Amino acid sequence: MQLNHAQRELTLKIVYYGPGLSGKTTNLRQLHARASPEVRGRLLTVETHDDRTLFFDLLPVFFSTSSGFKVKVKLFTVPGQVIHNATRRIVLQGADAVVFIADSRHSATAENNAYWRNLQDNMRENGLDVAQVPVVIQFNKRDLPDARSDQELEEARGRGGELVVGAVALKGEGVLETFHAVAQAAYRRLDARAHLARNVGLSEEEFLSQVFRRMDLSGTQLVGRYAPAAREEQAGSGR
Repeated sequence: MQLNHAQRELTLKIVYYGPGLSGKTTNLRQLHARASPEVRGRLLTVETHDDRTLFFDLLPVFFSTSSGFKVKVKLFTVPGQVIHNATRRIVLQGADAVVFIADSRHSATAENNAYWRNLQDNMRENGLDVAQVPVVIQFNKRDLPDARSDQELEEARGRGGELVVGAVALKGEGVLETFHAVAQAAYRRLDARAHLARNVGLSEEEFLSQVFRRMDLSGTQLVGRYAPAAREEQAGSGR
């Protein structure tokens, strides 16, 4: 987290981590497509012949709070290729929360586990407390043959303290639910550390509302939870 009281700016960093071609870039592209143009930045991507992303994707989402702070939520992905571990470690620096994108297929279990250990190692290398930094696990590609069953996902939820979300990122399923889970977890950790509600005047409710009321939530489990910005502003003005 970067908190600049002089410029009244707060920046949060969320990193999408996982094996190559597990769906990290797809998640960001889906989020970019659903975010209103006035609150989203450019989606920067470097593509290569051997993987979707060489360095990282960056998607900033930004808004202003009722107390006058400008808030930026920066979403990054890391390169999945084994040879780019140093880049993964650099991108992970200063992360406030992490989404681990796993391939749901049983055949991908060994690779998922290897990258999970790699995430833990790189968090420690960056001085990130693996017991404190929130991690949300997304099991992507649930529509493919050999994918884990619902029961197996429930068992995964019971094994650790991380939130687990099922997804089919190419179809947009589970993408916003994953982002909501990690955004909420990131806020709660930062509020416990920096007292955002007291020092910045930013409550959890306002933080999540400012982000998600400016996103297309149709077809997700979040429908109806956040009023779209235009409708909310019209209601407030009595029109």
